Amino acid sequence: MRGISDNVALVTGSGRGIGRGIATRLAEEGATVAINDIDAERAETTAAELREEGHDAIAAPADVTDLDNMQSTVDDIVDEQGRIDILVNNAGWDRVELFKDNDPEVWDRIIDINYKGQVNSARAVTDYMIDQESGKIIGISSDAGRVGSTGEAVYAGTKAGVIGFTKTLARELARFDVQCNVVAPGPTDTPLLEEMQHETEIARKIHEGMENAVPLGRKAQPEDIAAGVAFFASGDADYITGQVLSVSGGLTMC
Repeated sequence: MRGISDNVALVTGSGRGIGRGIATRLAEEGATVAINDIDAERAETTAAELREEGHDAIAAPADVTDLDNMQSTVDDIVDEQGRIDILVNNAGWDRVELFKDNDPEVWDRIIDINYKGQVNSARAVTDYMIDQESGKIIGISSDAGRVGSTGEAVYAGTKAGVIGFTKTLARELARFDVQCNVVAPGPTDTPLLEEMQHETEIARKIHEGMENAVPLGRKAQPEDIAAGVAFFASGDADYITGQVLSVSGGLTMC
C-alpha cells in the first residue's frame, strides 16, 4: 500500500495473535516493525522470524501498563531508527464471564491493559509525531465497544473508551498532520480467544453463538484485521481521521 514503505511502526502486543498478523502485514508492506510484547522472549522470537523472512523487525519488549517503560522503549526505537511513523495500539486482554461474577482484580487488569495501555503508548509517541508533523495512530477496539457483548461488560467499556480516546486524539493532532483511527474486530481466531473459550462454560457458549451469527460464516483471521490496519496506516488514508472500521464479517453493522 502507498506510503508504508520505509516507515517505522510500533505494534503493541505483537508477539502473537492479531498483533503478530498486523506486524507481519506492515513488514510485508516495507515498514520497519518494532515488535512489542510484555514477554521479551516472545517479542524477540517474532522479530527474528520476520527478519528470517527478509523483513526489517526489531524486538521492543515493554509493559504497556507502565508509562515510563513505554516511553523508554519508544525513545530507544527513535534513537535507533530516527523516527516513529505508525503506532498500532493493539495490546489487549479479556476474560469472558457475566458481570455479576467478575472479580474486581479482573476489572483492573482489563482496564490497565486495554485502556490505559493505549493511553500510555499514544502518549509515548505523540511528541515525536508532533515534531515530525506526521504520523498514524491506530487503535484496536472491538465491536463489543460499539454494541456491547454479553460476558464482556468491562472489556466492552474499555473498547468503547478506546474509540472515544482515539477520536479525541484525531481532533487534537489533526493540525500536526497526524491521523488517528480505530479498527474494531469481531471474533478472531487467536491464541487468546482459544484460551478464553476454555476458561468458562459461558465463554464457550457465547463465542459459539457469535461465530454462528457472522454473516460471512466464519471467525476472522489475524490477516483480516491486519488488512484494515494497513489501509489506515497507508497514504491512501491521509484524509481519513477519527473513524471506526468494523472488521467483523458483518456481525455488527453500525
